[in-house]
Amino acid sequence: MSGAALRVVVAVDAFKGSVGSREAGAAVRAGVLAADPAADVRVVAVADGGEGTLDAVAAARGGRLVPVDTVDALGRPRRAPLLLLPDGTAVVEAATTIGLPLVAPVDATVPPRASSWGLGVQVAHAVSLGARRVLVGLGGTATTDGGAGMLAALGARLARDPSPGRNPLWPAPPAPELLLDAALPDLGGVELVALTDVTNPLLGRDGAAAVFGPQKGASPEQVAVLDAALAAWAGELEAVAGRALDVRGAGAAGGLGAAVLALGGRLEPGFDALAALGGLDEALVGADLVVTGEGSIDAQTARGKAPAGVARRGRAAGALVVGLAGRVVHPLGPTGDLFDAVLPVHPRPLPLADALDPTTTLAGLRATAEQLVRLLAAAARRPSRPHP
Repeated sequence: MSGAALRVVVAVDAFKGSVGSREAGAAVRAGVLAADPAADVRVVAVADGGEGTLDAVAAARGGRLVPVDTVDALGRPRRAPLLLLPDGTAVVEAATTIGLPLVAPVDATVPPRASSWGLGVQVAHAVSLGARRVLVGLGGTATTDGGAGMLAALGARLARDPSPGRNPLWPAPPAPELLLDAALPDLGGVELVALTDVTNPLLGRDGAAAVFGPQKGASPEQVAVLDAALAAWAGELEAVAGRALDVRGAGAAGGLGAAVLALGGRLEPGFDALAALGGLDEALVGADLVVTGEGSIDAQTARGKAPAGVARRGRAAGALVVGLAGRVVHPLGPTGDLFDAVLPVHPRPLPLADALDPTTTLAGLRATAEQLVRLLAAAARRPSRPHP
């Protein structure tokens, strides 16, 4: 630790289903200052393209939230915001529109119905407002439709029913040979950028259906159907787009990555892009302590999640790195190498409903951060033992 005031960077991801990144960060900051009122605390909102993306960008860059009347993945009316930045960039978060938590209960009835149409409505609205660049956070979706619903909402003509609340790729008699009628939507030169840390291809055992379909309610039989439908859809998209689409990241958000590429857009690592927008690297310079975290820290955390990215950068900056989580699952595997300590924010296991209660989460974050800083201060005061 430095000899001057303790310098702390708080970069906590959203605790999904409970509190956002900014709320969580503010609670941690309050705990740090309760233990050390002289501490220099910088809060940076973070996300990886999933839930909390709008919140993280708004915290870093300001902008104006614009409500959009759209639909969820099952075609039910929903109002979800997009963010307009002063430089003409619009930010859309798929999780707020076609997110998986919005379609509960998640079971085998979801895959044949879940469509990305609602996300397309938001992108179209951003373009109509004059945005010259649209950043789309791809994470936490309920869909496995290869972006067909989104493209239909943007103006693509599909031979099958593209209506909201129906997966346009789901087989239904009669099954026409072609799904896409000759052309892709023209966004008028708007730059389309998808933010995702998912690296899965579109098809096969590592593809959108096989890896993420079961999380979205798909049975093994439905996974096979979805993968075959995505393969046929990819062939049509590639023929029209004139480029290979079954590439790294194309399987993000049930194949929305492939649709973005077909439109001439590009995929960018979500955490890196949002960390740059939020000025995380600048904040880490000279930091003594970095506090990060999310709802669950487990062996999966190291695979592209925001706390892992924060931890790596914090380590590179020479800071002590501590992860906070509502749930800590051991063994942590590679995740454990990223942190100097990982602490649960609840003193004892809680029923899920209680653990997700925002008041409980915020109180736990504040109390754990305060305890952490007090322990560090006590350790710093403890005299070292002489060597024998």
